[in-house]
Amino acid sequence: MNALISTALSGVLLMFVGLFVRNRQHIKYFAIAAVLVAFVANLAEAATLQEGSRALYGMIEVSRFSILFNAVALGATLLYFLLSGSEFEKVGVHVADYFALVFFILSGITLASSFSNLLMLFLAIEIISIPQYILAGSDKRNLKSNEAALKYFLMGSFSTGILLMGIALIYGAAGTFNIRELALGSGALHPLVVSGIMLLIFALSFKVSAVPFHFWTPDVYDGSPTVFTSFMATVVKAGGFIAFLRLFHESFTSGAASEHWLLVLAIIAAGTLVLGNFTAVFQQSVKRMLAYSSIAQAGFMLLAVIALNETATQGIILYAAAYSVATIGMFAVLMKVKDYTFEGFNGLARKQPLLALAATVFLFSLAGIPLTAGFFAKYFVLAAAVQQGQLLWLVILAVICAAISVYYYFRVIIAMYFKAGEPEVMPFSAGFKAMLIVAIAIVIALGVYPGLLLQWM
Repeated sequence: MNALISTALSGVLLMFVGLFVRNRQHIKYFAIAAVLVAFVANLAEAATLQEGSRALYGMIEVSRFSILFNAVALGATLLYFLLSGSEFEKVGVHVADYFALVFFILSGITLASSFSNLLMLFLAIEIISIPQYILAGSDKRNLKSNEAALKYFLMGSFSTGILLMGIALIYGAAGTFNIRELALGSGALHPLVVSGIMLLIFALSFKVSAVPFHFWTPDVYDGSPTVFTSFMATVVKAGGFIAFLRLFHESFTSGAASEHWLLVLAIIAAGTLVLGNFTAVFQQSVKRMLAYSSIAQAGFMLLAVIALNETATQGIILYAAAYSVATIGMFAVLMKVKDYTFEGFNGLARKQPLLALAATVFLFSLAGIPLTAGFFAKYFVLAAAVQQGQLLWLVILAVICAAISVYYYFRVIIAMYFKAGEPEVMPFSAGFKAMLIVAIAIVIALGVYPGLLLQWM
């Protein structure tokens, strides 16, 4: 609750800061201070929990799990501001408004991690989505940005209608919005419940860009300003998955309910893994490759939703942290290279060895190479799926797809270290170098000892 209040207030304050503060760097420092305050306030709430969780009016339930996820989301956002906050002013003149929109998205994410009512789920998804439509089209001088915003808005609005219809059908059958009191029973399910669960799967699959609801993702990620794509592909995606996991683990775990959605979600996960990885192989732009890579990573995170066990909850937390840090870091490197094609990275190791080293570590993590955070993230979600007992075929497919992902990630590494070229690199500060080193350290530390994060569960 502290995180929700502090992020929402920070968004409002930043809107007013933009009226009185003309120095854009000062606005960035205010945003960094605000996210630090939210991070501390969120952790402080853990000390006030008496019995592991606290319910608020049947709408929100704060638990150690939600506080830990909020800490991961706020920590990743802090890293994002420190690495890429200076890029906001290159998008347009409304820098304070861009930061405010990010904080409003964060308030939706904190609500998504702690809702206990289907209406709160709807509000959380909308609070996350609407500011993204604005950020996607914030570069008004770029037609691709305008196209991305329009496409995202139209398809997002359509998925919102599906989500609301699913909630209405489940309410019609259960008579309550509380996710703990749906009382679906162990016998045959009401057709309204089955229809509602399917609609919820389709709507939430759109929000996390799972196949076949992914068609908006490459164009929106490619057309949006790169600095906002970085946030949309990481913290926002993790927020969508935490809502996905919380809803299905709390509400639809009875035998009759799970039988109806487990296979459907497994097929969606399989399609997401296959299409995301195979399509990424043929991309010529690193930014577009990362867009398809994010689809493939969504397939792995879906394994945590399908596996109804404690390992899955640990896996989604670790995956959110590992994936967010590595992808934010990779996009930060990408923004310093003028040419986003693979050829644009030729010879980068000779010209800027730190950028090349950072990109290598981040790509290793995304590929799941040992001694990086991504290795244990993939291990936990795969182990959760194995423990589930019915998804061995999906685990084998995921391992094969992880091997395929090594090819397109290593294309960038080969270009940086083994091909000749003179890449155009934007100037960057000593502070940027220091934060890259911090990001590298986080990825390696979680890869060596994931208990640094999971012990707080």
